[in-house]
Amino acid sequence: MAKQQKQKISDETVATADAITKANQRPGQTKEQTKLISAGIQKGIEQYKKQHKAKMREADKARKKQARQQSDKQVDAQESQQSAGSNKPQYLPWVLLGLSWIGFAAYVYSNSPA
Repeated sequence: MAKQQKQKISDETVATADAITKANQRPGQTKEQTKLISAGIQKGIEQYKKQHKAKMREADKARKKQARQQSDKQVDAQESQQSAGSNKPQYLPWVLLGLSWIGFAAYVYSNSPA
């Protein structure tokens, strides 16, 4: 069996629970009853804090997951843009090569003795 560890209840929680208990104390209520009510309020506060922490962890995980997915999408978009740009046929080098050959042929033809 798993052993349950006793967690120290924070002073803030104890003070809050005591304040709530004193504010709602009934006339003729014994100290034992007041202590039991205070202990119940402390447990309730601690349970609320645990649930709140769990919700915050889950929300943080979801936020991080969403941010990671968005960054992955951005990286994929950048890669697709780069790959799309590199897959296009490059006409400029071929046009320049053709023009240089035409220029060379025109030069040779104009300077040849005929």
